[in-house]
Amino acid sequence: MTEFWLISAPGEKTCQQTWDKMMTATTRNNNLSSNHKFSIPDLKVGTLDVLVGLSDELAKLDSFVESVVKKVAQYMADVLEDSRDKVQENLLANGVDLITYITRFQWDMAKYPIKQSLKNISEIISKQVNQIDNDLKARASSYNNLKGTLQNLERKNAGSLLTRSLADIVKKEDFVLDSEYLITLLAVVQKTSYADWQKMYETLAEMVVPRSSNLLFEDNDSGLFSVTLFRKAIDDFKHKARENKFSVRDFQYNEGEMKADKEEMTRLSTDKKKQFGPLVRWLKVNFSEAFIAWIHIKALRVFVESVLRYGLPVNFQAMLLQPNKKTTKKLREVLNELYKHLDSSAAAIIDSAMDIPGLNLSQQEYYPYVYYKIDCNLLEFKV
Repeated sequence: MTEFWLISAPGEKTCQQTWDKMMTATTRNNNLSSNHKFSIPDLKVGTLDVLVGLSDELAKLDSFVESVVKKVAQYMADVLEDSRDKVQENLLANGVDLITYITRFQWDMAKYPIKQSLKNISEIISKQVNQIDNDLKARASSYNNLKGTLQNLERKNAGSLLTRSLADIVKKEDFVLDSEYLITLLAVVQKTSYADWQKMYETLAEMVVPRSSNLLFEDNDSGLFSVTLFRKAIDDFKHKARENKFSVRDFQYNEGEMKADKEEMTRLSTDKKKQFGPLVRWLKVNFSEAFIAWIHIKALRVFVESVLRYGLPVNFQAMLLQPNKKTTKKLREVLNELYKHLDSSAAAIIDSAMDIPGLNLSQQEYYPYVYYKIDCNLLEFKV
């Protein structure tokens, strides 16, 4: 399970006592969660009014940054295409996997100096992640356009014989070229109709050159036949071919055009390969930056909410719990019992909710203790 509960409770005589009590309730008496201390430095408190306003701003910033983290992760999977099963090994924070980063969280003093006010720190994060979001949009748009153009060309080269490019199929010697009177047409014939074609093509119009039809290529369903006739018989031949369910391709052999198509495909394919490496590197670096910013926002929210709830001087213990499978409900009950004295109104709401069958308690986001969820399931698909 990659869900964490980031909680805080006021310090007793010491913060260590708060930690020990929680450990006794959740692990020593039973095995409900894996727990870690969550280290938050001494941040500047500021005024109560600023804290109240910041609490709302941080909630919005939290949602925004989480959405950017998910976008970068999802786009990484899209870019990796057939190697998307390797996406998790590329989603790192500060060079380590996400769970290690969260459970060993240390505030980054260089990026987010604690001498700055809480508002300034949140603005630094907001500006940084907005930049990542804007850069992602620009890079994704450029790469997607290139990829889309290449895919369209590839589709042309791999579709049905009725629509696909013939540049890799036909050769110059398959055609009568530069003749004032004769022309070579190409017809797509269902495999089941090969015998009919051979029997009929010479009589579909006057002036068809006898024995001029050759099978040039076939796929699973049909074959591409050439046939040579006099130019004046083209319309008549096409009409009769259509009546007999033979499809004449609208195609003129042009060596220059076909060469240009091949060169365009090669160029796009080369460009895509050139952009792939730098793009993946950018995604890795900026996923790490966005994820680190997101966890710092969680730390800020815990700090602000703890000061608002538990008062001054600052005295609380932040704790990271990873619920064990199938124990989330029991863990929630144990924590509510342990901390209900902190906020009797929240405890009463939760107790009454527990008496209503079928009510989903996960929708109750307010508890007697400070609580935020960190969900590391960042991708919409399973890898």
